[in-house]
Amino acid sequence: MDNTPAGSVRIMTPVGMLGAGWDEATIERGLALGIDVITVDGGSTDSGPYYLGSATAKTPAKAVARDLRSLLRAAARADAPLIIGSCGTSGTDSGVDWVAGMVGEIMAEEGLDLKVARIYSEQDPADLKEHLDAGRIHPLPPMGELRAETLESCTHIVGMMGHEPIVQALEAGAQVVLAGRATDTAVAAAYPLMKGMPAGPSWHAAKIVECGGQCTTDPRAGGVYTTIDARGFTIEPLDPGNACTPYTVAAHMLYETVNPFEMREPAGTLDVREATYVAVDDRRVRVEGSRFHVADRHTIKLEGARVTGYETMSFTAVRDPLILAGIESWADLLRTHLRRRVGQTLGLADDEYAFDLRLYGHNAVLDDLEPDAGPPREVGVMLLVNAPDQATATAVAKLANPLMLHLPMPEMHYLPSFAFPFSPAEVERGPAYEFVLNHVVESITPTGMFRIEYGDNHHG
Repeated sequence: MDNTPAGSVRIMTPVGMLGAGWDEATIERGLALGIDVITVDGGSTDSGPYYLGSATAKTPAKAVARDLRSLLRAAARADAPLIIGSCGTSGTDSGVDWVAGMVGEIMAEEGLDLKVARIYSEQDPADLKEHLDAGRIHPLPPMGELRAETLESCTHIVGMMGHEPIVQALEAGAQVVLAGRATDTAVAAAYPLMKGMPAGPSWHAAKIVECGGQCTTDPRAGGVYTTIDARGFTIEPLDPGNACTPYTVAAHMLYETVNPFEMREPAGTLDVREATYVAVDDRRVRVEGSRFHVADRHTIKLEGARVTGYETMSFTAVRDPLILAGIESWADLLRTHLRRRVGQTLGLADDEYAFDLRLYGHNAVLDDLEPDAGPPREVGVMLLVNAPDQATATAVAKLANPLMLHLPMPEMHYLPSFAFPFSPAEVERGPAYEFVLNHVVESITPTGMFRIEYGDNHHG
């Protein structure tokens, strides 16, 4: 790909996450304005550790394929590269292959011939142990020092790439880049950085566009169109009826950042303290003054997940006003009875399993922070059991079944009845996962922890 400097770079970001869909008219609008690159995020850790731990995608294949077809057609028409980050939700190797397989099928159906690069970001625990022994892995707060056993316990570990591996793929001629786990911003910053745009505006623009239309007055109306140049960037929504305002654009620096003026990337830190946000008209915003401070050490953040037990869930609904008037006392009573029954029948000590009882409609969301102390009209009672194996988790949930159907308050002289929404009442959720890595590796080279392969075939 031509990496000679440009006067400006025009980026189309159709949506915040691949598979979420959009109105095709917004893509036509971007093409009519003229684009140099299409960028979209394909993943997130927002939905918890399951997707990394199990290496499965959150988005349905048909939704991803629908979006890919639209973007591959657009990329071919505009002769602009398409860059997708964190493929398959968590950026595992199988996630990259999953998206690459769809890309190959769609290109064959559409008669497209675009060069595809697959960037793999999964990490071998043995390689990471070498980094650990060499003192190159450091914890981020609040984690402690990493132990080798933690690496071995993970089902999948990914490194979060910056822009450099994406640039390497583009410079090798890739027209479609399917990246494993990447920072949301690296996906959009890579092409403008390669084309010589300044780092401050490139990273700041990438941060603002990461979630598509979230930086607009109507986040449901589609993505955004951004032009980066030597002094800053200008952003507008793809939908002509939508608007970016200085408020909506500046506010996005509050999103998923510890500090609204700074954001750390593998290569350094974006600094927007001096940035200005000015309305060009009623729907476009000009941003200038962003800076980027190159780090003394280039670092790659690790994400890892491991199985933390097996879960079984049960759910019942309470409408009895006498129970609801003392719902927390009733919940405490259920907990006491269940622990006693588990000890009597299964012989399990309290530390050999765990369960959580959540009172939806009362305080399941805010718990002790809930300001409304009045009795609820009805409560959904969710029991979530975690045990070392599925059979034990389900056995605990089954012991809770009579309690969740008929447990009376001590002063009641009859058995109340509660309502299970389904039969059987127990739902086996399978393995539960937890995130266990919040550490960074000092990079030997910015691309060294990642592998790039070309063509839409799966890697071996």
